[in-house]
Amino acid sequence: MTYEIVIGLEVHTQLLTESKMFCSCSTDYASALPNTHVCPICLGMPGVLPVINEKAIECTVMTALALNCTIPEYTKFDRKNYFYPDLMKGYQISQYDAPIGKGGRLTIYGNGNGKSINITRVHLEEDTAKLWHRGDYSLIDVNRSGVPLLEVVSEPEISSPEEARDYLIRLRSILRYLGVSTGNMEEGSFRCDANISIRPLDSKEFLPKVEVKNMNSFKAVYQAMEYESSRQKKVLEEGGEMVQETRGWIDEASITVLQRTKEYADDYRYFPEPDLPPLVLDRAWIEEIRARLPELPEARRDRFMTQYGLSMYDANILTSSRAMADYFESCVRLMDPGKAKTVSNWLSGDFSRLLNATNTEVENVKISPKHLAEILDLVDNGTISGPAAKAVFEEMFHSGKGAGEIITEKKLSQISDAGEIMEVVKQVMANNTGAVADYTSGKQQALTFIIGQVMKATRGRANPGLVREIIITELGGK
Repeated sequence: MTYEIVIGLEVHTQLLTESKMFCSCSTDYASALPNTHVCPICLGMPGVLPVINEKAIECTVMTALALNCTIPEYTKFDRKNYFYPDLMKGYQISQYDAPIGKGGRLTIYGNGNGKSINITRVHLEEDTAKLWHRGDYSLIDVNRSGVPLLEVVSEPEISSPEEARDYLIRLRSILRYLGVSTGNMEEGSFRCDANISIRPLDSKEFLPKVEVKNMNSFKAVYQAMEYESSRQKKVLEEGGEMVQETRGWIDEASITVLQRTKEYADDYRYFPEPDLPPLVLDRAWIEEIRARLPELPEARRDRFMTQYGLSMYDANILTSSRAMADYFESCVRLMDPGKAKTVSNWLSGDFSRLLNATNTEVENVKISPKHLAEILDLVDNGTISGPAAKAVFEEMFHSGKGAGEIITEKKLSQISDAGEIMEVVKQVMANNTGAVADYTSGKQQALTFIIGQVMKATRGRANPGLVREIIITELGGK
């Protein structure tokens, strides 16, 4: 039997606020000693009263608007009751039937065509404490408890691991454009739980879903969805039945393992949080937030294609993060707009390669847009060759020095003197008589080899066009 995959994603992201959701403790828990950013409220002491963080509400409204959600005027917080050691109060303050955002959508382009994934809800809650497992016991760090946590829940309309990965990448990009979260999965500020089931192709019936947790990278989400869909298919083909349960992803073994039987909403015994009043969101305030929304990735991608003549592929790469898109436009503003494609090639090529190799964010690079514009101008006016420019660029990336300084230090100015190049050409041809014979016998690819040897001998400094012209002339004009 042929099965189809049905996936719904629940994404939790920590908001970039200075203080926690319901108290004034700092949210900078990562660099602090354990259990130092705590107070009676986030420790869950009896008799304390929470106070709502307005900035967290604003960030959530902003996200809901960016995801095309409806913002109801009335919203409230609820108590979600469950008993784990990472919940200091024995319950979590969350939202249930009156979230801040409802009924949005997010478009993905994994197969080249746009597919709209409906968003069920965008709501706000508090994060839990962090558990440190040590063999047969665990330690608790309460610093993270109470950090504002935004949750985005999709409809079960994602049909493959590839679509799930694309959805997460695009959602994280939007959150970063808005400036409401770092979106860092490895650090836990962007976390994903996936609800996955399979069903016979064209069936409308939903089989019991499995919730998969503990995925801390896009790769892990993809692999977990691949594994879990195969596991469920095997269960059904062997005559078994699916049950609703929660499983954990074990990255080292690339498998999911049973954690517990999945709870239902009734199990949490939701009821309105008695210590917090309902919120009525002023329409004028919401429209003010809407007016402050930045240009979002999809709109910016489309503009790059129209304004700069870029392909969708190039525009997608450049707008994958707000920092990269800003960097690109800063470079183009310093140059002829007709050079946009050249700038794009450098950013998606050597620049991105060096970012990945050094695990550096665009915001932290030493090479400025002015530096990149400078080196491209030097290539255009013939001061340095393309190969030399790549070497200079890498040095600029690591040192932060300007192109002119590096060219002077390493003596990389382009050689355009025909007599000087002629001497190198003669030496190369004398050392590669086989390649010379191949070219004169009609093998055109030999010319590329000879040019390469001249460029190597001059450390990429020779003018490639002049090198080619001199070699062809020397070998009889063929």
